[in-house]
Amino acid sequence: MHASASSPTVRPLTGGRLRWRIVDIVVASVLGVASGLIFWAWGLGYVGPKLLLEPLLPGLQGLLDGPWLFAGVLGALIIRKPGAALYTETVAAVLSALVGNQWGGFLTIEAGLVQGLGAELVFLLFLYRAWTLPVAVLAGAGAALAGGINNLLLWWPGADLTFIVVYLISTIVSGAVIAGALSWVLARGLASTGALDRFAAGRERRERV
Repeated sequence: MHASASSPTVRPLTGGRLRWRIVDIVVASVLGVASGLIFWAWGLGYVGPKLLLEPLLPGLQGLLDGPWLFAGVLGALIIRKPGAALYTETVAAVLSALVGNQWGGFLTIEAGLVQGLGAELVFLLFLYRAWTLPVAVLAGAGAALAGGINNLLLWWPGADLTFIVVYLISTIVSGAVIAGALSWVLARGLASTGALDRFAAGRERRERV
């Protein structure tokens, strides 16, 4: 049976559209560096809100995790290639570690790898073909879940069940909203300026207008 002219073209997962170009590497690296500076700044600024949330309900500080999770989702939404979420989140973590923070270099980079992988797996689940708001939200939640489990193992071993549940729910909500939904809005905003015209995200935006 022949496909009609209006039928969507199904491209193989290994097609050229998934190969990284020099411009992809450059832009993903720039995104990672810029995000890393935001990670570092948030590492300084989150202490105050954390002190306010912890007495309310232990584990509620997970609501503050989102700003450390957005790099991978944003990078994937813009680059749209396998490994973009993992690469961008890791570059951001490396930059944050190099600048210096209270968690140490190795653990910061390890956290970036885990969080980036959590987002990456969601985009892989959709075969790198879906870049919608729901998928972005799921990717943000995936980064949060992976990062949250990692944090529980490293920083709160032996935590009680209430803390674990509250923390995981809080960090997933933060990841879904900040790393997921806001990254999607930011990617669309960048596309509307013409800054992403060399990427599918920019061309897709123009086609809708």
